[in-house]
Amino acid sequence: MGRENPAGYPVRESPKAPPIAPKPPSRLAIVRRLYDWVLGWAYTPYALWALIILTLAEASFFPIPPDPLLMALCLGSPVRSFRFAAWATGASVVGGILGYAIGAGAWSLLDTFFFQYVPGVTPEAFEQVQQLYDRYDFWAVFVAGLTPLPYKVFTLSAGVFAINFPIFVLASFLSRGLRFFLIAALIRRFGPPVSRFIDRYFNLLTLIFAVLLIVGFLVVGWVL
Repeated sequence: MGRENPAGYPVRESPKAPPIAPKPPSRLAIVRRLYDWVLGWAYTPYALWALIILTLAEASFFPIPPDPLLMALCLGSPVRSFRFAAWATGASVVGGILGYAIGAGAWSLLDTFFFQYVPGVTPEAFEQVQQLYDRYDFWAVFVAGLTPLPYKVFTLSAGVFAINFPIFVLASFLSRGLRFFLIAALIRRFGPPVSRFIDRYFNLLTLIFAVLLIVGFLVVGWVL
C-alpha cells in the first residue's frame, strides 16, 4: 500500500526504473584517448624517451603511430628535428626486429592474444600479407613501413613466414627512416602550417608518396 494524499486516497508509488548500466567505451574512443595520451608526452621532460619507447612499441603491438609525437617534438625544437627522426628510425627498426622475433619464436604461444587484443592484427590480415610476401618480399615491408598500413602486422608476419631477415631489416630501415626524416624536414622548413596539413592529410599523403616513389624506381629500372 502506498502513502495517502491529502484527500485520504491511497497513492500507489511507481516502481523505480532499474539503473542503466553505462556503455563500455567504443574502440574508436579508446584509440582517441591513446592518441591524446601519446601527444601529451610532448609537453613533459620525458618527451624523447616517450618517442623512443612508443616508436619501438608501435612496430610490434601498440596501435598509435608515433608521427604526432614526432611532429610535436620537431615543432618544439626545429633545430633538433633530424635528431628526433634518427631516434624514431632506430627505435622503429628495433621494434620491428622485436616483432620479427615474436613471430619467429613465440607466435604459437601469443597468436591468440594478438588476434584478440591488438588492433589490426587479424588472421585475415596475415593471410593477405603472406600473399604480398610471396609476390613482392622487400616492397611489401617497405610500403608497410612508409604508409599507414599496420606495420606491426608485417613485422610479426615476417617472422611467422620466415622472410629473409637482412631484407626485412633493410626495408624497415629505409622506409621508416624516409618517413620520419621527411616529416622532420618539412616541419623544420615550414613550421606549424605544414604540421597541421600533415596531421590532417597524413594517410593520403603517405600513400601518394609511396606510389610516386615506387613508380620512380620502376621508371629508373626500365631506363637502365
